[in-house]
Amino acid sequence: MIKYKTAKSDIVPFGQKIAFGSGHLANQLFPAALGVFMVVLIMSLNMNPILAGILGALPRLLDALTDPIMGFISDNTKSKWGRRKPYILLGSVITGVTFMIMWQLNPEDSQTYNFFYFLIVSIFFYLGYTIFATPLIGLGYEITPDYNERTRLMAVSQWMGQIAWMIAPWFWVIIYDPSIFETAPEGARILSIWVGAICMLLGVLPAFFNKEMIVPDKDKMADLSLKELSVNTKEFFKGIVLTLKNKPFLRLCGATFLVFNGFQTIAQFAMFIIVYYLFNGDKVASGTWPAWFGTVSAMATAFLVIPIVTKLSEKVGKKNAFIIASMLSIVGYALKWWGFNPDNPWFMFMPIPFLSFGIGGLFTLMMSMTADVCDLDELNNGVRREGMFGAVYWWTVKLGTALALLSSGIVLSLVGFDQSIDHQSIETLTNLRIADIVIPVITALMAIAIIWKYDITEDKSYEIREALIARRGKVKHQGENDQNNL
Repeated sequence: MIKYKTAKSDIVPFGQKIAFGSGHLANQLFPAALGVFMVVLIMSLNMNPILAGILGALPRLLDALTDPIMGFISDNTKSKWGRRKPYILLGSVITGVTFMIMWQLNPEDSQTYNFFYFLIVSIFFYLGYTIFATPLIGLGYEITPDYNERTRLMAVSQWMGQIAWMIAPWFWVIIYDPSIFETAPEGARILSIWVGAICMLLGVLPAFFNKEMIVPDKDKMADLSLKELSVNTKEFFKGIVLTLKNKPFLRLCGATFLVFNGFQTIAQFAMFIIVYYLFNGDKVASGTWPAWFGTVSAMATAFLVIPIVTKLSEKVGKKNAFIIASMLSIVGYALKWWGFNPDNPWFMFMPIPFLSFGIGGLFTLMMSMTADVCDLDELNNGVRREGMFGAVYWWTVKLGTALALLSSGIVLSLVGFDQSIDHQSIETLTNLRIADIVIPVITALMAIAIIWKYDITEDKSYEIREALIARRGKVKHQGENDQNNL
């Protein structure tokens, strides 16, 4: 594989990387917090696990359906502030405020009332999340044209995103600490206000500090006026069809769906296994162990996995780095059988350096690879459509999340988990531990099979770039007079 040195003009300044990463910290903190807060629904509001799964799944399905629409709107917006940044600003505010409102739940209210209250508010939350996240992802694809600098940019954003997963497990400790809050629902109500406010502040930073690409041919952009609604509808579906015809992109979506689906399905199981298997249902005795498990996992991802995967991708290519990372994660999942040991809780940390390669390698590499796919799409179709690719890619992620949350509740029900009792049966815990290992291992193996024939190498990426420059010249970013870009 030919090695190409990144041009100085293609390097993203560190401050802009941090601003973009701050947006991703907010983007990650929302789902990280939700994963912890959702436990409150089951453990403290006594909501049926299947109903809790439905609450996690239904709004995300709506969110997934609106993503491509938002991607189309973002790709074709013409404003002096750019195609992405106005929506990032607006969406971050909507999402932060609705997150605060969503968790104002009381145990005195009926299960039916809490179910529909949460469902309705969460729909508005996810609409705001789409407005915020879809343009943010599209922005990342266009910040730099360099094959390896894209991976470095995504590494910084994912590294900062892991901060969310370092601190979110401690929300569980805070919420359930009787010296801080009288009840867990009260803790969720108050803590959600802090989380929503912090996410708003972080989310607006890319809108103020990152630079968007100046579209080389704005005449090819759609007119978003109401009178062009019919034409735009046809263009919207045409864009989806063109996106789905991109075979390398479909491989990225398929692999992501499988890995993330497997991870999300069993994401809550670790907490249940620690509390009910290691500590026999004693929430007080389990103390901060679940929080430490999540924090150490995120730290391993940030400080071990992301740097290794970034360097590995430069040495062997992005596809091969993904395959290696996935195989290491399978080793980690298998080690969980011995790691969760009631006689020595410290063993739970043993699998973490391996299993962290699954998610840590996934988004660092896949988001960088999607940026390469956007160049191929422009070469084939003559337009820049980062928003649509970002929307369809994250539609895949959100669809996987929705199905995973639903299947997670179903698996808990099938293994016989009873949220109303403190001591689960041995059979239930054994089956839960088996599911905790088998599900992500199977999805990881399937993802490797799908990505095996992905063919955009570093060499091919630079060939595409040179062909684009020959066709329409170099493009610039906001505030730049001369940059050696695409």
